[in-house]
Amino acid sequence: MAAALLAPAALAQTPAPAAQAPARSLGMVTVTSGQPTSLPTQIPTTIEGVTREQIEQSINATDSEDALKYLPSLLVRKRYIGDYNHAILSSRASGTGNSARSAVYADGILLSNYLGNGIANGTNYAPRWGLVTPEEIERVDVLYGPFSAAYPGNSVGAVVDYVTRMPTQFEAHAKVSAFNQAFKLYGTDSSYGGSQASASLGNRSGDLSWFLNLNRTQSAGQPLTFTTKTLSMAVPAAGAVPVTGAVPGLNTRNAPWLLVGGATQYETEQEHVKLKVAYDFSPTVRASYTLGYWDNSAQNRSESYLRNAAGAPVYSGNVSINGRGYNLAATDFGVSNEALTHVMHGLSVKSHTQGVFDWEVAASLYDYQTDQIRASTTAQPASLNGGAGTLQDQDGTGWNNLALKGIWRPQGLQGAHIVDFGYQQDSYKLRILKSNTVGGWLSGGAGTLVSDVGGRTQLRSVYAQDAWTFAPKWKTVLGARLENWNASNGFTSFGAGNAANTRYAPRSETAVSPKAALSWQWEVDTTLKASTGRAVRFPTVGELYGATATVNSQYINDPNLKPEKSWTSELTAEKDLGNAVWRLTLFTEATRDSLYSQVTFDPAANSNISRVQNVGRIKTKGLEVAFNGTDLLTKGLGFSGSVTYADSRIEENSGFVATLGDTVGKHQPRVPVWRATALVSYRFDPAWTGTFGARYSGRQFSSLDNTDVNGFAYQGTSKYFVTDVRVHYRVNKQWTAAVGIDNLNNYTYWNFHPYPQRTFMAELMVDL
Repeated sequence: MAAALLAPAALAQTPAPAAQAPARSLGMVTVTSGQPTSLPTQIPTTIEGVTREQIEQSINATDSEDALKYLPSLLVRKRYIGDYNHAILSSRASGTGNSARSAVYADGILLSNYLGNGIANGTNYAPRWGLVTPEEIERVDVLYGPFSAAYPGNSVGAVVDYVTRMPTQFEAHAKVSAFNQAFKLYGTDSSYGGSQASASLGNRSGDLSWFLNLNRTQSAGQPLTFTTKTLSMAVPAAGAVPVTGAVPGLNTRNAPWLLVGGATQYETEQEHVKLKVAYDFSPTVRASYTLGYWDNSAQNRSESYLRNAAGAPVYSGNVSINGRGYNLAATDFGVSNEALTHVMHGLSVKSHTQGVFDWEVAASLYDYQTDQIRASTTAQPASLNGGAGTLQDQDGTGWNNLALKGIWRPQGLQGAHIVDFGYQQDSYKLRILKSNTVGGWLSGGAGTLVSDVGGRTQLRSVYAQDAWTFAPKWKTVLGARLENWNASNGFTSFGAGNAANTRYAPRSETAVSPKAALSWQWEVDTTLKASTGRAVRFPTVGELYGATATVNSQYINDPNLKPEKSWTSELTAEKDLGNAVWRLTLFTEATRDSLYSQVTFDPAANSNISRVQNVGRIKTKGLEVAFNGTDLLTKGLGFSGSVTYADSRIEENSGFVATLGDTVGKHQPRVPVWRATALVSYRFDPAWTGTFGARYSGRQFSSLDNTDVNGFAYQGTSKYFVTDVRVHYRVNKQWTAAVGIDNLNNYTYWNFHPYPQRTFMAELMVDL
């Protein structure tokens, strides 16, 4: 999106005045927006970004992850507006099932959820996108690959840093928006939509500055799952009810089945409050505090396509479909309610002398203050008014982070060496307590135990890296990270006397991850860069200890999982064309003992079985081409685009899906061979801007053995080509308006769940 966003770390401590913006050199890029990034931009490797102005003018952004929509090789599995539990980031060599292989931060505070990986054990581990709203964003920067020693092995795919607003004078903003989609799939034909309202207020007075952001989202998403039945050859049971409405289809392996209802249709209300306060103790020392509050109330509902002779919906019992017998379980059309309140704290004190030495002390805490899911175990329609059910409680779950950082410049700001070093401690606590409810599921308390699982992990790290300009046109960065990982207090319990109850022995492992990068300014406008780095991604608490079951799924943990170990390299040529930047990057990644959760469906139990395992070796090699330009051919015309080729294969694996060796040579799940983005914008005049965007992903698979050959089905992972449009109009200095359409061509595509179909959006904003 924006080629010139960042500056070397030595220059990124304070915004550079426009008149003094440094020229491109040694593969570095320059600051063109006010707030500095926390990314280590002195490393000559691939960093892309997008500014607040570009988001406002060109992107239909209803959630913070939408800012990444057109960046190279990135995809967020966002299923509907306000998706809080499945919106996982994928990158060049990591699919949308591997949330623990990327790192997402907001102003240096960790938003990635390393309590688990992907979607498993009745809960979710997507980044906490809801702690940032689009209206707060000053810009977003992405570091591709694990090339900085300042980040843990979870950075193997990408590091995303949201930089949010901090005022220099009084400012106030308000925004209202609405959205709607007409969704038609299988037996579902309905409209789903919602609205958002956001307000921001901030000021700076002397040494004190503050910023407050409030946001409320009401959203209805389309059905995300579907109740299915394998074709029956059985004679209907005595008293079976003849029904109509079942939709015949093919599953991901092209076997015929019936779809008899839509499920997991969320009605969600989310409230967000963010307060940021900063105080300058001196011209070179600043303290900052962030308080984030996120509340979510959601109802998960389902519908039956089946109708009896009177036209009434049928939800349970024995039925006859086309003369064959089927049984509808009480939970086939399940309902549930969720109540979540999460709180985030962040505190930092840092110096920015830009002299010989600078330092920072930073700490953050993310707390599941309330996290409860109530689910019915009885059939509709009676279940809507109460009855038996379960309560899943994660209250008290969360993580905390501590970082002590230093920058040493032996010869000062313009010296040959810039040394970053530090100590980090990251601690995670998980507990998932699931009980049968006492009384009705809607409000009943916890009764008899279903399952109780949890544990802790902790990562202590020290790191150092030296950016050395050893010749006028040459720069290298050499670094290493030493990590000690511990897992403790792991347990699984299924009630007193259950033979499966287990308490796990503590574990400890140590790893070293070296990093290296080199850049050469070949020509005044051309730079060559090479980077390589090792990343060790340790198992999460959920992968080790999270053995749980839900109404329609089961997760099997493994306390003996090995850490996954990756070597990632890239070689880049970057050319500055004046009003555009062109980049060509070759990349490779080799991962041993990759941590992967494979989901299979057991038709007899009508349940998804998910088992986490180590995959012996996965090798990825690819090519990425990116272009960013403004005022191309004519003033006001901008274009950004990318094309990525990635051949990601399983080369070794002692595990299997159905038979020995059935995964070797197969594509890594959810990593497409081809993907591309394009965004064309044109400023017609100072008031009007129009944008056309396109996103493409080629064929991909969900299973390790690649047997899911039909991606265009429920539980499939399909190719897609979608287009988006946006028109932005500045009415006057204070008022702006925008209308847009996502998925303009109304493409039906899948990533296990169906993505949204054509969605209309409108927004109105005032700035004071």
